[in-house]
Amino acid sequence: MQDSEVIIERRGAAGIIRLNRPRALNSLTLAMIRSIAEALDGFARDAEVAIVVATGEGERGFCAGGDIRALHESARAGDGLAGTFWREEFRLNHMISVYPKPYVALMDGITMGGGVGLSAHGRHRIVTERTRLAMPETGIGYVPDVGATWLLPKAPGEAGTWLGLTGLDIGAADAIYAGLADLQVASSRLDAVIDALSGVPRGSSSTDVDAVLQGLSEPRGESRLQQNAAIIDRTFSFDSVEQILTALAEEEGEFAAETRRVLLTRSPTSLKLALRLLRSGRRSTSLAECLGRELGACLQMLDNPDFFEGIRAAVIDKDRDPKWSPASVEAVTAEKVERFLKPAEPPLSL
Repeated sequence: MQDSEVIIERRGAAGIIRLNRPRALNSLTLAMIRSIAEALDGFARDAEVAIVVATGEGERGFCAGGDIRALHESARAGDGLAGTFWREEFRLNHMISVYPKPYVALMDGITMGGGVGLSAHGRHRIVTERTRLAMPETGIGYVPDVGATWLLPKAPGEAGTWLGLTGLDIGAADAIYAGLADLQVASSRLDAVIDALSGVPRGSSSTDVDAVLQGLSEPRGESRLQQNAAIIDRTFSFDSVEQILTALAEEEGEFAAETRRVLLTRSPTSLKLALRLLRSGRRSTSLAECLGRELGACLQMLDNPDFFEGIRAAVIDKDRDPKWSPASVEAVTAEKVERFLKPAEPPLSL
């Protein structure tokens, strides 16, 4: 089924899931999420499958996230599809996190938003020199989801807070440093990776898979996040966006200045809500808890004008000039942030 949005195949002992919307950077639709979940369930029950590999067709990206144009249209129509999408996507993210067989994600090229959810919760996360990873949601009037509020607080120091608030993309070395990936492999060797994995014996453990992947890996380069860790930790340790902006203004150097400039272009409401969710994630005891909290916030986003304005500016009109409301972080009250923290009804079922 080479024309399907998700191609499912068996190669030796490997069950392979190929995202197949290369023109859309393999962005996820609800049908794709359902196909992936069904494939994972089938591979888990298939005694001939020792390992699962997730990859993206085309050379530009593994997965650029959810199909936000479709989510925008659903929110406008009020047809409930957006809520269904998030519920099933988050269940898939959790399924990957507890998958009983080794799960390998090949994060070649653009890996953003929902693409991070399909990869970073797995046991074996492979990046390449072409990887550009990000949780860019604050730039479209949304918030980091797919379990990012569980993953990002586990990054060293405040690197995860920097990633979640700025939404800036990072490369392979930064992804490994931040704990969102494990190994770097040259993009030219990805076919060799799949070939090697397809030859693993049935019953192979994650340790066995690690040995195969290590043999094909290459040293990661320098991490920009690691190089700027001291600045990031000093400026992003606060629990208010206003304090973070003030701290960045007091720092010398281009990294702090660039970071502050970026934050000032993001949705003020998204920044405050994202920070609140990230801090709550730091205190959480499970991915499930974070996903449930994120779902509640996502559903409330359907009534948030910044969600519609951000998507309009990014993918509808593409003018890259969103008009946020409120327009400043000072104008986003604690009460407004609190409104997004209502539990999802019904709760997320995992």
